[in-house]
Amino acid sequence: MKNFISKSEKVQHIIKSFNLTKTLFVSSIIIGEKYTGKKTLAKYLFPDAVVVSGVNQEEVTLALESYDEIIIVDFEKLTNTSLLDFNNKRIIAIANYMGNASAIDELFAFIYIMPPLRERPEDIAYLKTLFIEESCETLMLQKEEIHLENVSLDLSMNSKSLKKSIFLALSKFAMNHTDIQEILYHYLLEHLDGNDAYSQYLELYEKPLIEAGLTKYGSQLQLSKILGINRNTLRKKIHEHNINSF
Repeated sequence: MKNFISKSEKVQHIIKSFNLTKTLFVSSIIIGEKYTGKKTLAKYLFPDAVVVSGVNQEEVTLALESYDEIIIVDFEKLTNTSLLDFNNKRIIAIANYMGNASAIDELFAFIYIMPPLRERPEDIAYLKTLFIEESCETLMLQKEEIHLENVSLDLSMNSKSLKKSIFLALSKFAMNHTDIQEILYHYLLEHLDGNDAYSQYLELYEKPLIEAGLTKYGSQLQLSKILGINRNTLRKKIHEHNINSF
């Protein structure tokens, strides 16, 4: 059984409603943005259900003829819902958006709206901890070495972008001097062109160098000494790279 954990009251309400009706031959649909956990929830509640995709109308039709309990993902991609026969079936459909509202009202006894992750702060905290542990294991990092308090978490694609932002943030802790050089090498190998490439790509080195120095030392005068450049030169580069010099 695929596990599903949510501390969100809205999601818990969906789970309770499903549990009250899961023994009945009724059809339900869960609508919400991508990567909010709709499919995971459906498979958690109905682990024995056959899973088919609305991308393939023929596959859905054959499943309806052969099984009594079906999970239909990407339901909004079905081209002809009027051909579907849900009688005496337990159908759990999953859609990324409402689509044909009248068809949905006609086909489904229960319509559930899965809230996006940005409306589920309790789940963000849980998933953040989960993804940090997974990232540390994958990248062979010690959790004590990790500081993510100021990391910007990307929720634009819910759990997918959240996981990616954490993995990328933790990857920085795992990198050494050689790793950074290799990353720059492959990036430049792919993008290097133009008539003024030296000046164009110098920002890759200068901007993070100056930003890190200003954060670490908090003084342009001290940083200019650390870098071994004139203070006026440093000011010019701060202006060129549009760096906040606080």
